[in-house]
Amino acid sequence: MARTIEVFSAGCPACKETIEMVRKVAGTQHQVNIRDMQETSVAADAKRLGIKSLPAVVVDGKLAGCCAGRGPNEVVIREALK
Repeated sequence: MARTIEVFSAGCPACKETIEMVRKVAGTQHQVNIRDMQETSVAADAKRLGIKSLPAVVVDGKLAGCCAGRGPNEVVIREALK
């Protein structure tokens, strides 16, 4: 089943690394959207989702477990896509 993945990014090196990792994990099966935290509406969405640090990954509208304070983790992202 195709999923929608959002990466909330500030454009920093750690964010860029996470974007590359998510794109690799998602392959062509899932849609990846990069959300720029410099945009007011994106920052509001991040707040609504409970994002407290960047980069953050959201799968189908839900903050990935790895992003609730510990930072993105490839294994956890792969599990969220199953």
